[in-house]
Amino acid sequence: MKTTLFSLLFFAMAISASAQNQPSSGTNAFPCIDAAYRLYSTNNMWTYIKLNTRNGQMWQVQWDTGKNRFESPLSLKALAAPDQEKNSRFVLSPTTNIYNFILLDQLDGRVWQVQWSSKPEERAILAIE
Repeated sequence: MKTTLFSLLFFAMAISASAQNQPSSGTNAFPCIDAAYRLYSTNNMWTYIKLNTRNGQMWQVQWDTGKNRFESPLSLKALAAPDQEKNSRFVLSPTTNIYNFILLDQLDGRVWQVQWSSKPEERAILAIE
């Protein structure tokens, strides 16, 4: 009886732990449907990309437990005219390369390769035509 009860308890705890470790579905951005800004995680635990969803401007955001925190521009070029800006117009999708994302304009279908790096000279935004 004790063995059966112990086995059931162990099985229930294992299922609970497994369910808590499942990745969420959908985008890796923090949830907010119609936001002007979204924060996208990278596969680097210290680095995020902040996206202005209205015009496509981006910043690399690094957090740290010490003093190595910063926000640095990836691209300050607006990819939509001021009269064409709309919340959630632009979204980022990760690629299999840790340093690269694809930026999509959801209104007209244009796409860019976005490369972040700890070295500013290695950052790039390249149109995919």
